[in-house]
Amino acid sequence: MAQIVLGNVDLLYPTKVHSRPTLKELLFSFLGNHGQASKMVQGLDSVTLRIEGGECVGVLGRNGAGKSTLLRAIAGVYPISAGSCQTDGKIASLFDIAAGFEWNATGWENIELRAYLQGETPTTLRDRLDAIVEFTDLRDMLDRPLKCFSTGRIMLLSFAIATCFDTEILLIDEFLSTADVQVREKAIERMLEMIRANGIVMVASHDLAFLRQICNRAIWLEQGRVREDGPTECVIESYLSSAQTKKQVPLAA
Repeated sequence: MAQIVLGNVDLLYPTKVHSRPTLKELLFSFLGNHGQASKMVQGLDSVTLRIEGGECVGVLGRNGAGKSTLLRAIAGVYPISAGSCQTDGKIASLFDIAAGFEWNATGWENIELRAYLQGETPTTLRDRLDAIVEFTDLRDMLDRPLKCFSTGRIMLLSFAIATCFDTEILLIDEFLSTADVQVREKAIERMLEMIRANGIVMVASHDLAFLRQICNRAIWLEQGRVREDGPTECVIESYLSSAQTKKQVPLAA
């Protein structure tokens, strides 16, 4: 059964802070500093979570709260700075619609390219190619360059490639926020199939209605920490109440 376990995970990443150079910095500017100091930013702060197969988890929070960072840490894209992050199950991630695609290549060629980048082999691709094409219903277009595809069709192709290879953990970061109704319905049905098969789906999104529709659990992040974790409706209500309270706080004179 799929599983994700995070124990006291910290994730720090550097950013450049521009400041006025001192005389010493000017004298030693040949070192490449040029008045830029490296500052460590806390992306995740003591995050502890346990997610079991059969759960669809929404991740919500304001911009910069750590939603994308959390998913990328679980996917292994971002190395954690402290703690432990363990996953049991084959992971597929949908973070960027353009990732792994070549716009001048045909749809068929892009299926191969994206699948191989996911770690598939010619054998596994051959076994699942019909399923990918059937899911997308794009057979008549696959001889064309990808640049001729609409955004919705590219989303559908990405989703099919990510989920047709026995995926057990699916991580989605705002990927479906601009999708049309047809794409969403197909994606939701596939996610529900994964959950029924004891897989895990994690969705980071600002679309609270979508999270209500699909998720049975929600995690609210604030400044890289878990503010609340529980049933989706309860967490969303707390999140909205907090946002409303902040709006009503009067400005200082």
